This record gives sequence, C-alpha cells and structure tokens, in this order.
Amino acid sequence: MPYWIKQPAELAERLAQRPARIGLDTEFVRERTYWPQLALVQMAVADEILLIDPLIPGMPQALAPWLSDPAILKVMHSASEDLVAFKCACGALPRPLFDTQIGAGLAGIGAGMGYQKLVQEITGVHLAKGETRSDWLRRPLSPAQLDYAADDVRHLFAIHDALQERLQTLDRSAWLHEDGERLLGTVEHDEGERWPHLGMRSAQFMDPPAQQRLLRLLRWRDVQARHSDKPRSWILDNELAATLARFPPGDRHALQAMLDKHPKAPRKLGDALWQALTTPLADEADAPLALAASDDNKAALKRLQDAVSARSAELGLADGLLASRKHLEALLESGQWPQPLAGWRRRELEATLQPLLGSAG
Repeated sequence: MPYWIKQPAELAERLAQRPARIGLDTEFVRERTYWPQLALVQMAVADEILLIDPLIPGMPQALAPWLSDPAILKVMHSASEDLVAFKCACGALPRPLFDTQIGAGLAGIGAGMGYQKLVQEITGVHLAKGETRSDWLRRPLSPAQLDYAADDVRHLFAIHDALQERLQTLDRSAWLHEDGERLLGTVEHDEGERWPHLGMRSAQFMDPPAQQRLLRLLRWRDVQARHSDKPRSWILDNELAATLARFPPGDRHALQAMLDKHPKAPRKLGDALWQALTTPLADEADAPLALAASDDNKAALKRLQDAVSARSAELGLADGLLASRKHLEALLESGQWPQPLAGWRRRELEATLQPLLGSAG
C-alpha cells in the first residue's frame, strides 16, 4: 500500500536509511502554462511506494537534496519532461539517472518504448492506462488516481535490474550513462532553441529576409512565453508568425489590421510585437537557412541513412536510435558532427559515414 507523504518530516523519516536507489515519476499539468506545474511525485524506496504531495509548502525544498544526492541512483522512465518539472519546482535534477526508456533502446528491446509496454515485456504485468488525463492538481486525489500513480513506479526496480544486466553483458552501460548525462545537460542548460525557424516546414519556402524575420519572431515568442508562463501558441501561433515574416507590415497600424483579422492574435502584445519586427537584426542575419533539399542532397542523405540502418542492424539497435534524419541532415550540411551524435554514436558511425561525407560534395 502506498504511503501518502504530506509533511517534509515524513519524507525524511521514510528516507532515513538513505537507499542506494529510488524509483521516480511525476504527474504534472502544462495545458495552460509554459512551465510544468508539479502536481505529484511518486517514489519507490526498497519495497515501499511514497506518494509525495509537492503542493505542500516546503515539500519541493525537502525533495531537492534527495534528488541531487550523488550516492542515490534515480531510476525513471522517459524522464525528459519530469526533469523539467523537478527543475522548475525543486531547483534540482535527479542525478545520477538511469532512464529505463533509454536503457531499453540501448539493450535492443525497443526504442521509445512506453512504460506500460516495457513493464509487460520485462515482468509480464499488464498495466491499465485509465487515469492519464486526470486533474492531478485537485485534492484529495481519488483512489483510482493513487493506484495509477503508484503503478508508475512499482515495477521500475525490476526493469532496472533486467536492463542493467543486459547492458553490462553488451558492454553498453557507459552508453546509457552518456545519454543520461546529455539529457540532464539539455534540461539544466535550457536557454531555448537557437534556430527554431529550422523546425518549421514552411520556412524552406521563404526567402532569406523572411526566414530572418521568422527567426526573430519565434525567439521573441519564446521569451514572452517563458516570462508570462503561457504556452507559446497563446503568444503567437505558427500561422501568424509565418504570415508576419513573409508579409511584414509597413507600420504599426498595418500590424494592428493584420492582428484584427487573426482570431488568435496577441493584441495585448501588439507594441512589443511591433518592436520585435522593427528592431535591427542581430545574429539572425547569420542564421542557417532552411532549404528545400536538392536531388543531390536527397541522394546523399539516403546514402547516410542506409549506412546508419546497416550499422544499427549490426548492433541490434533501432535505426533512429543511432542517428535521426534531423541530425544526419545537420551533419551533411555542415560536415561537422552535431552534439547529439557526439560520444559513443560518433565512435560507432564515423568509420562508416566519414567516407560518404567526403563524397557528398
């Protein structure tokens, strides 16, 4: 039976023996905010499950030292969003980290595998999905919510034991540590995406000045969203951002006319938006352009993808786990290995891909 922890002192009492590992999961709400609102923390400790209420004053601060204790391994599944929630609420990240989704991929069980599927694969237990859309901020939580939440950490240790043994056999434990540290670093040093326009498909059909304006608008949107703690689309949706980039208004009145025609326009931010549009460009002028792939580039990318697929098969890994299309495109365009392909991925791929890069031009 899970224990409901509603006082920081109760948490300290349950962790008094300082366990070697804890299983962690969170429930959070993010529909109306930029930053996740931490609503519940589930923690497996030895043979107990603690359901910790982070809405209690002082509880996030009480959690922080346990999250950052280097002597306690934190076992989580698909931890990226949970890490952001912990960082926002507790000011700490769970380190060292064993992400079972990453581990399952590196062990050759499957990439991007959901928790329920992995539990069934490792333990044979079938978990229900009934409370995934619950309101986790309400109190009291229902018995069904509490049971669902407890199940999210109940099997983490069994999965960890199985994956750890398999990764040690394959000599891939260092791969998992490296990927976990990369994930933690991404959350720890998050300053927003540097070139967000490259992620918008419509950008490749814009001329360079329009792409530079789009980049400026998307960066402005992210700053506003972070500051106001509102979803990006509430500040400026992609459709309006693309329209303003392609057809910039000549004056403030023209901008207002465009905003009045758009149902989701940020009317209260009109002056700030106008300033963003008219401020001289900084490094936007030096930004890489989103370009439609030429036939030659498509062929070169296909050769890289085929080589990655062959190497993945040799290693018993899913294709996308070694290198995604996005990262191969970046490698092909610049000739430089992007950060996500550093470390063990580069060591496994360089001998195969480098000759293809040399012939791509």
